[in-house]
Amino acid sequence: MRVISGIYKRRHFDVPHTFKARPTTDFAKENLFNVLNGYLDFDESPTALDLFSGTGSISIELVSRGCGRVISVEKDPQHHAFIRKIMNEVKTDKCFPLKGDVFKYIEKCKEQFDFIFADPPYALPELSEIPNLIFKYHLLKPGGLFVLEHGKSQDFGSHPNFVEHRHYGSVNFSFFKAKETTDEPPTL
Repeated sequence: MRVISGIYKRRHFDVPHTFKARPTTDFAKENLFNVLNGYLDFDESPTALDLFSGTGSISIELVSRGCGRVISVEKDPQHHAFIRKIMNEVKTDKCFPLKGDVFKYIEKCKEQFDFIFADPPYALPELSEIPNLIFKYHLLKPGGLFVLEHGKSQDFGSHPNFVEHRHYGSVNFSFFKAKETTDEPPTL
């Protein structure tokens, strides 16, 4: 696993072969962050939430590029420990790895973020509900961005907060944006 850009650029972390998580490919990750540069100003230290963090590849990239605070939520104990190890190696205090269920976290979270990324297992039965939950629980700040990584069989184009879809090989990203005002009604 490689950091593409920022203060940890070119740092490599060896992901154990026993991991079930499939990190977002470098090709897809690099293209994703090229698109994100049009949505986010990393110089303003945005806050971020990385759901289904897996190897922590997106979390370390967000910290490297200038996010002021990143919360990484991962249920698997080995993956959570690996994310903690990476963040300890780079000696950052900007990433907070949490071990727990993403759906329980979403329901209980009282914080709002500038950016949310979710990379659930593609076969997860509840995958299609994740965008609705993000907006139902108001996890994005006004104007905030949510990106969902998913397989090719899902189509979120009819979601009221959907803004665009990008695909890189077998990796698909759907982008959703919160309205600029705070009086946004929950989307179900």
